[in-house]
Amino acid sequence: MASFGVDTRPAAAASGGGSGGGGAGTAGEGALSFLSRGLREDLRLIRARAGELETFLNAPVPEPELFTRLRQAYSSSARTRLDLSAIGKAFEAESWRAPKGPARWRWEEEAEEWEPVRMVKARLRELERRSQGQSPNDMLHKVKLSLKSLSFAPEASEDVPPLDLGELFAYFLKQSVPLFDQLGIKRDVCDKLVESLCSKRKDHHAYDFLSASESSSLKNDSVWDELDLRIASVLQSTGHHYEDGFWRDRKSVVSDKRHVAIVTTASLPWMTGTAVNPLFRAAYLAQSSKQNVTLVVPWLCKSDQELVYPNSMTFNSPEEQEQYMRNWLEERVGFKTDFKISFYPGKFQKERRSIIPAGDTSQFIPSKEADIAILEEPEHLNWYHHGKRWTDRFNHVVGVVHTNYLEYIKREKNGAIQAFFVKHINNLVARAYCHKILRLSGATQDLPRSMICNVHGVNPKFLEVGERIAAERQSGHQSFSKGAYFLGKMVWAKGYRELIDLFAKHKSDLEGIKLDIYGNGEDSHEVQSAARKLNLNLNFHKGRDHADDSIQGYKVFVNPSISDVLCTATAEALAMGKFVVCADHPSNDFFRSFPNCLTYKTSEDFVAKVKEAMTRDPQPLTAEQRYNLSWEAATQRFMEHSELDKVLNSATEGDGSNTGRRLRKSASLPNMSDVVDGGLAFAHYCLTGNELLRLSTGAVPGTRDYNKQHSLDLRLLPPQVQKPIYGW
Repeated sequence: MASFGVDTRPAAAASGGGSGGGGAGTAGEGALSFLSRGLREDLRLIRARAGELETFLNAPVPEPELFTRLRQAYSSSARTRLDLSAIGKAFEAESWRAPKGPARWRWEEEAEEWEPVRMVKARLRELERRSQGQSPNDMLHKVKLSLKSLSFAPEASEDVPPLDLGELFAYFLKQSVPLFDQLGIKRDVCDKLVESLCSKRKDHHAYDFLSASESSSLKNDSVWDELDLRIASVLQSTGHHYEDGFWRDRKSVVSDKRHVAIVTTASLPWMTGTAVNPLFRAAYLAQSSKQNVTLVVPWLCKSDQELVYPNSMTFNSPEEQEQYMRNWLEERVGFKTDFKISFYPGKFQKERRSIIPAGDTSQFIPSKEADIAILEEPEHLNWYHHGKRWTDRFNHVVGVVHTNYLEYIKREKNGAIQAFFVKHINNLVARAYCHKILRLSGATQDLPRSMICNVHGVNPKFLEVGERIAAERQSGHQSFSKGAYFLGKMVWAKGYRELIDLFAKHKSDLEGIKLDIYGNGEDSHEVQSAARKLNLNLNFHKGRDHADDSIQGYKVFVNPSISDVLCTATAEALAMGKFVVCADHPSNDFFRSFPNCLTYKTSEDFVAKVKEAMTRDPQPLTAEQRYNLSWEAATQRFMEHSELDKVLNSATEGDGSNTGRRLRKSASLPNMSDVVDGGLAFAHYCLTGNELLRLSTGAVPGTRDYNKQHSLDLRLLPPQVQKPIYGW
């Protein structure tokens, strides 16, 4: 900026040239004059620099005029071809010059041409020379190819032929199979129609879009898979991608550690299969570090507890009942359990001897834990379910069928008519609310998306008893000091009718055989009265735990029941090394592989099997047979057949990685089956919201929502606060 001036006066003048006070004053004035001149010079230079800067900023630049010329050149050219010569002339009209000087850029006509502008002009001349020998159509084709290279369409999309009317109709038939099932139309008819509709297109090589490896793999696939890939290829060629179902809600985000909720219809101390087996399942699933497990069980008010639980046992709070359940379980499994227990409101129905959920059961599972659901008895849980759809709220829903409801209903008054309606309702709720269903045996109703697999094990205590008895027999001790027995809840449907009929028919043949019966139930008086009236050799005792010391000495377990799905008592008897005499029935298919299981087909065969078991000793179980009866093996079977192992090991939901050109059918189209299932679920929701319809079909009054007592016991918001305006 400014520089200080140098005093060029003579030395004498500079020093003041005098003496005394006058000299000192003259020297001071000279110094002030020197400083003021320096400051004035600095201010002048600053004003000059500021003026130059303002002039530079306000000076016009040539770019707007150049851009105007370029726009005029483009607008004057034809639509199908750019006039490159006009664009080049626009650059020639102005002379871009390189900047001079280190301080700022200048626009100088005499300077040399700026290198970037020179390169642009050369490139334009080259493009103009090349375009002279091309037609406008060639130019457009090249532009299209350039744009296509930037798009996300598949490379071979041009070669995919469009769908014809026959293929569209075939796909509609394929997706309507669930509806046809409900109408009673056989799937073979749909297969033939779809194959005939697709045959014409196949003759015209519509599947050439597939690679050689894919075509060879499709030769072994059904026409259904070929049609799926055909639809997927056409949609992929258009860039369409189906994201979600028409009826679906947003599901929870999958975290690193998965959450499994096991929802069942009963709880301890009610000693029933749906109370005991889910408890063991939760304990063994929780041993894995891949998932957190929550067991969701019904909570009954005290008035219902007195009707259901044995010996008038009651609980004042859910925490008290939870502690009872954990103590009971840990005494039998031998390890500390690591899973959560939560409760939902329920009401006991005396006529059906079952617990009906009150309100929306799914709401008692937090949204952040709504990942995987295991519904024990899915049809029972959803008969009157009026709430969110399980498959919408959870990423994977597995149902486990415990009970043969149709067999029980047929024994009631007007049972055939009731069984007809219940069968179709079970189909509806199974299709609408589950992704996968496991049936414990072939004795259950054949539901959609179901398969047969025994996913239950036995209490480890029974396996320990069997090992101890086998060791005693090897050492020469007599382990079995008693004969035959039967154990089960004393209701007619649990095999007591068949048992009394068999002993009455072959009273003389079984004269020397005494059968001890252990059980309690609402039909106890009638059963015992019938046995006494016929003077049968049956001795009745109060119900006991199957592992009780007084029962371990029996050698033969007799179970004539044909209403069971998979009798837990039969598995426990085999685990303890006893003989089991049971009916040749689908419910006993799992036990046939055990040498100590003796099945009969006729009443005469029953007598022969009982006598055979009474005259010889059972074989000790092998290590493999013991493992097949254990809960470790049952959990492994459950993980495999429910596809839970694949779900737990899969990547986070929404992973779009896909190698190669293999088409993914799941993302191609909204599945008609999903739409039908969603429609059925919506219709079920509307019907279960009407209290009159609920009561007419046997629902417990007031189970559409939980009541005030439930809200007090479970510390919930009152129903009128939770849903101030009922419905939507």
